[in-house]
Amino acid sequence: MSEIKIVEAPPGIEGNGFFATSLDKAIGLARSHSLWPLPFATSCCGIEFMATMGSHYDFGRFGSERLSFSPRQADVLMVMGTIAKKMGPVLKQVYLQMAEPRWVMAVGACASSGGIFDTYSVLQGIDEIIPVDVYVPGCPPRPEAILDGFQRIQDLVKNESGRRRHSPEYKELLAGYGIQ
Repeated sequence: MSEIKIVEAPPGIEGNGFFATSLDKAIGLARSHSLWPLPFATSCCGIEFMATMGSHYDFGRFGSERLSFSPRQADVLMVMGTIAKKMGPVLKQVYLQMAEPRWVMAVGACASSGGIFDTYSVLQGIDEIIPVDVYVPGCPPRPEAILDGFQRIQDLVKNESGRRRHSPEYKELLAGYGIQ
C-alpha cells in the first residue's frame, strides 16, 4: 500500500486553538487545489489527456475533477497538440476570454515547439502568441508527465503573490504579446 502524504500547512504562527498565516498563503493553498482546466486538444496529446482523466491516473485527486469548456470559467488553459497558424487567433481569443489569474500549460512537443511539423502552416510553439507557464515534454507525453506538469502549475499558483498580476513586469510581459 502507498503511504498517505498530508499537505503541509502554510508557514504561520500556531498556538492552542489558533493558526495565523498571511492571506496570500491561505488563498494560494485554496486556489491551487481548486483549479478548473480548459483542455484545448487538437491531436494525440488530447488522447493522452483523456487517459489522465481515467480512473487509473485520476486527475480529479488534484482538485480538478471538473473540466471547464468555457474560457470564462477556467483557470488553466491546457494546450495539447499541433496548433496551425490559422488556429493561432482562436487560441489567443480563448486565452483573452479567461479571467485573471490564468495559467497556461503547453502539453507535448507540438504545442511547445511545433514538434516534427517544421512547416509554414504550423505554429512553432504557442509561446509565439500567448505566455506559457509550464511546458510538458513528450510526443505524446505520458499521463504521468501531464500530472507532473499540472503539479508544477499548482506550485506556481500556491506560491504566487496576489499582487504579481498587477506588477509592471507582468504588464510588460503581456504587452510583449500584444495583450492589454
